[in-house]
Amino acid sequence: MPQRNDASWNTAISGCVRVGSFAKAVELFREMREDGIEPNKFVLASLLTACNRWAEMVGKGIEIHAFVLKIGMMSNVYVGTALLHLYGSYGFLSDAQRLFQEMPERNVVSWTALMVSFSTNGYPQEAVKAYRWMRREGVVCNQNSFTTAISSCWLLKDEKLSLQVIAHVVVAGFDTDVSVANSLITLFGNLGRLEEAERIFNQMEQKDPISWNSMISIYSREGMHKESLQLFSDMRHGNIKPDTTTFSSLITACSCLDHLKWGKGLHALSVKNGLDLFVSVANALVNMYSTAGKYKEAELLFRDMPKRDLISWNFMISSYIQSGQCTDALKLLAQLIRTEKETNHVTFANALAACSSPEALFDGKTVHALTIHIGLQENLLVGNALITMYGKCNAMREAELVFQTMPDRDVVTFNALIGGHAENEVQREAVLVFNWMRESGIMVNYITMVNVLGDCSTPNDLLKYGKPLHAHIVSTGFESDKYVKNSLITMYAKCGDLDSSAFIFDGLANKTAVSWNAMIASKAHHGHGEHALKLFMEMQHAGISLDQFSLTSGLAASTSLASLEEGQQLHGLITKLGFDLDIHVVNAAMDMYGKCGKMDDMLKLLPEPTERSQQSWNILISGHARHGCFDQAEDTFEQMLSVGRKPDHVTFVSLLSACNHAGLVDKGIGYYNAMTSEFGISPRIEHCVCMVDLLGRSGRLVEAERFIEDMPVSQNDLIWRSLLSSSRTYRNLDIGRKAARRLLELDPLDDSAYVLLSNVYATNGRWEDVDKLRMHMKSINLKKRPACSWIKVKNEVSSFGIGDRSHPQALRIYSKLEEILKMVKQVGYVADTSFALHDTDEEQKEHNLWSHSEKLALAFGLLNVPEGSTIRVFKNLRVCGDCHMVYKLVSKAVDREIVLRDAYRFHHFRGGECSCSDYW
Repeated sequence: MPQRNDASWNTAISGCVRVGSFAKAVELFREMREDGIEPNKFVLASLLTACNRWAEMVGKGIEIHAFVLKIGMMSNVYVGTALLHLYGSYGFLSDAQRLFQEMPERNVVSWTALMVSFSTNGYPQEAVKAYRWMRREGVVCNQNSFTTAISSCWLLKDEKLSLQVIAHVVVAGFDTDVSVANSLITLFGNLGRLEEAERIFNQMEQKDPISWNSMISIYSREGMHKESLQLFSDMRHGNIKPDTTTFSSLITACSCLDHLKWGKGLHALSVKNGLDLFVSVANALVNMYSTAGKYKEAELLFRDMPKRDLISWNFMISSYIQSGQCTDALKLLAQLIRTEKETNHVTFANALAACSSPEALFDGKTVHALTIHIGLQENLLVGNALITMYGKCNAMREAELVFQTMPDRDVVTFNALIGGHAENEVQREAVLVFNWMRESGIMVNYITMVNVLGDCSTPNDLLKYGKPLHAHIVSTGFESDKYVKNSLITMYAKCGDLDSSAFIFDGLANKTAVSWNAMIASKAHHGHGEHALKLFMEMQHAGISLDQFSLTSGLAASTSLASLEEGQQLHGLITKLGFDLDIHVVNAAMDMYGKCGKMDDMLKLLPEPTERSQQSWNILISGHARHGCFDQAEDTFEQMLSVGRKPDHVTFVSLLSACNHAGLVDKGIGYYNAMTSEFGISPRIEHCVCMVDLLGRSGRLVEAERFIEDMPVSQNDLIWRSLLSSSRTYRNLDIGRKAARRLLELDPLDDSAYVLLSNVYATNGRWEDVDKLRMHMKSINLKKRPACSWIKVKNEVSSFGIGDRSHPQALRIYSKLEEILKMVKQVGYVADTSFALHDTDEEQKEHNLWSHSEKLALAFGLLNVPEGSTIRVFKNLRVCGDCHMVYKLVSKAVDREIVLRDAYRFHHFRGGECSCSDYW
């Protein structure tokens, strides 16, 4: 231009700002000043808008502020308001407040700018104060003022205040304004008043994309999948083009396995429209697939994202944790930190959830150190996550320290500490924190009650804590909460009061899937597998949708019964319902096959090594251990380490059990020591029981006794029962008496202590002591747990006790027994009468041995299981040595595979040999 005046400069600068050329606008401003032309109020306001919209120009904005002061234009309301927007947008609230107070003239835009500054920076209460001040000053609100006030109300979740603002909106006649109506829809949606939100939406004469997106988002959040998809269809028929917000909300609505097919359709449609490349849509897709259990798809999407934001990383870390890939979650956190991208409190709260086992305590402490380094240690969400993490790592001292140093605490904080004590079975501490919480004025919620109930696990706990807590629940009205009722069902069942558990369950007017699952799991846990399966079928007949918890509970019931047929039927149902890829259900099915003696079927379900969860590895190692396959168990452990998986305490229980079954004492000692020295896992009582059993069964009773005295955890009944059992095997009367005495100190009514000690006396020929013990048991009304064996043929279970003649085929069974006895004697069988525990002559002892339940079950199996099929027998106690010998001889004589599962392991008999190599 040959001659440029102030109008042309102003037009050029404003045009650059309008099209987003902010740097060019600032450059023109510099040239304008060099030409000696002073900018007017509109140019300055426009330039400040440019600085507001482009973060890199905030410094230029401050320079323009200095220039405005220099030329005396601060009194202009347009310039002052633009500066107010600038400072508010970048969080300089004190500067914004001071600027507002110094403004000689304020209009509705200035007031609204102040409100927006407070609201967007997390101070909705201050925004509402500014709104009230504005009205007292007599300033007439516009639609932007009202939308800001409304959004502040829903941030505060203040329904009363919200209704006051709505009344102001109606009086001012803005209730038909599209932007205000959109804010009202969002407000009512967040307040849970769905009908009000629908009414406003349906009454809108004009709707913009935000209107449709707001309503779809509400339906999505409420889990109303069909309604959100119908609205999407209406939106498209109305020629409203869906955008990234639309797709993000819709995809979120499909974030469950039942609706995944619709989610996949939306995925395809987003690709067709080119919206899948937008980070918000991609994030929603990652979240949808991971929530639906399709973790591999989520991982592939994340890797292929052209651009990621922090939400993307947080979603993927969470996805890894949901799939049990906690190591991968921590690796992803490390990768995020290496990229020097920003992290936040959600990132670290997620990462701490990946450290939720004792084996991950070191990782948890590392993440804790990172939160301190970054300055997030005082964040409430991070503090709560730290307490939860330390609780799950059995590090309650650290959890309490975090609790004590937190500047703020909420109900979640107390719940996390109570949950930690409950998980670590410190009932007294859990109740103390519960009482402290109430005294502190923190309102308890249903989660509090669920957590504090969760630690009641013994009859003593029930009497001392459980029943008083139940009374408190009734008096405070929590009894009507479905989650609390389900916890009461579980608590009574765990404490052995199955009648009270069933009473609460039967009294439920509306039994939810959670209620049924709690009852089924309780029955299965207490060995009532048949009742558990019956409840499972009743649940189906009641029309309750089965979920992963129902199916895993059903499988657990089949496992407790060692009922392969029911387990296989359930597996078929799992495939039909589409749960065959759910990692938790797959693990339960694997466990069922392993415990039912079908390792081949178990291995067919096994995911690829890199995709296996921690539980999958543990189930595989445990399966090999139970079947006496130490080499395979050890190879699996090494393979697990090679793919970067860290073992946990369950892994070492399985490894020590494998060593135990194989009689590999030195190997077992090596693993026990490596558990702490190499993998940082503190010994638990389960590991110590394995070690005592390992040493005791190999005859090293003195070492076993010394180990008990020196072990780092408190002794329990399992420890002394194991030593007492080994004392019987090696006829060590002194150690047997000591173990029995310690066992009875823990529980004077433990029938197993008397029975095992009686066996010790019997093997040492001390029949008078045997008689005395039996008389004492009778005097205190204590009965021996009867031995029982069972076998399933054609979907019918046949059970046998010692000398049982109640079976319809009893005559044929005893006739078959005589035939078996003749057959095995021909190949050199001699009865081992040391297993006959009554003081009779040798002939009677042999007769007693041939009335054992496992022999009766074997005879029945030979009569009824089709030729060539495997005979599968189950026993509730350890198989006796004489029966074990008979099973070996029969397997060779009739050329049949026989599988016997006793209380300790599987025995596979083939060709006269057993998989246990006679060591069990």
